[in-house]
Amino acid sequence: MASWAPWYAFFTGFYKVNMTLHHRTRAFVQWVALGIVVGVFSGCASAVFLYLLGKVTQFRDAHNVIVYALPLAGLAMGVIYARWGLKILGGNNLIIDTVHEDSPEIPFRMAPMVLIGTLWTHLFGGSAGREGTAVQMGASLADYIAHRLRVGLQTRRELLAAGIAGGFGSVFGTPIAGAIFGLEVVVVGRMSYEALIPALIAAITGDLVTRGLGISHMLYPIPQQLPLSLMVIAKWIAFGLAVALVAIAFVELTHLLKKWLSRWIPSLSLRMAFGALLLVLLWKAAGTDDYLGLGTPTLLRSFMDPQLPAEAFLLKLVFTALTLSVGFIGGEVTPLFFIGAALGNLLGRLLGLPLDLSAGIGLAAIFAAVANTPLALSIMAVELLGPHVLPHVVIVSVVAYLFTGHRGIYPSQRIARLKHGGPLLQRLVPLRELIAHREPADPKEAPRHPGQG
Repeated sequence: MASWAPWYAFFTGFYKVNMTLHHRTRAFVQWVALGIVVGVFSGCASAVFLYLLGKVTQFRDAHNVIVYALPLAGLAMGVIYARWGLKILGGNNLIIDTVHEDSPEIPFRMAPMVLIGTLWTHLFGGSAGREGTAVQMGASLADYIAHRLRVGLQTRRELLAAGIAGGFGSVFGTPIAGAIFGLEVVVVGRMSYEALIPALIAAITGDLVTRGLGISHMLYPIPQQLPLSLMVIAKWIAFGLAVALVAIAFVELTHLLKKWLSRWIPSLSLRMAFGALLLVLLWKAAGTDDYLGLGTPTLLRSFMDPQLPAEAFLLKLVFTALTLSVGFIGGEVTPLFFIGAALGNLLGRLLGLPLDLSAGIGLAAIFAAVANTPLALSIMAVELLGPHVLPHVVIVSVVAYLFTGHRGIYPSQRIARLKHGGPLLQRLVPLRELIAHREPADPKEAPRHPGQG
């Protein structure tokens, strides 16, 4: 019997290894298949959205008199959303909450309603972006697939992360940043690597599908290289602190306006009409169309024009905060890119940094700060601007992320550990709780969340 022991151990070990490989291979194939499906849906949705967005933007630019109808457009949108869209008004926050909670299925109508709502916003001149639309379409389609396939709770969460990644990666043409964003945005300071494969597959597939359908993405100027030195690092730290201050201003103003206007004007339709009227007055006071819609011409101008108005970033900040706080549909990314690039233009002139590089760094760092996603936006900067923006973008993004504090444009984001350090919190705390209390309570007061030792 003793002579059989080594052979028995060998075959037992071989069988276990073989079964492990079998399970891993099956899981990998499953995630590749599901990631491709989510990516195809996300890519098609982004392609349709980007094509139509280009058309409505061209129409508004050619007929800017339509901006005067923005209050009526807001009134109509408010009536429609009050009737059929209240369950999806949470937008990206609804998506993140669903990832963390066993919530009901995200209504399938979110995809067409957010698509039409965003086009409506841009047609009449609202200052909004496109990332929120793409993420919400991708996630709602992913949740539809998850429920049709009757997958488990954990698989559903991972498919939602894939939907976020597929939407983000395909709408900007940045698949690697999209995959990382889908993992990083859910919990501040902690990556959900269990969803890495489906998120990566969905983001790459979505990008390939969008490009394959003939959609081309905006090309940014490639900044000049800048060797790193102690003086340059000091300048980037000062730059990051300025970005953090502007990020705080944007987040606080958006939340404050939303809170005040909701209290003063409870009716969504009347609130949107009133906010739209203020936007029209701001538009006339500014005397330019630069701050309407995405604002991409001025965004690109920030890379090369030393005569860009110093107040450009502040005006776009006010236009965007007001547009989003009253309920207009759309994302924050491209307006924030405008704000960051214009701020970078100003800071580059003040600090003696190359204009194109500082605009590019500001573009990425401002969204890294307000979305608490410094890694994803650093990678996005590389995909959009080239590899030599490293390590500059990482330094600024991390500084801005840290000094923005426990706030962000997505109050439903969870946080596992405070940014300034300390022990793990005993549960995943929504940012909205930290925002409400300004300083987090003692971590020991909260019940321990599962899986935390």
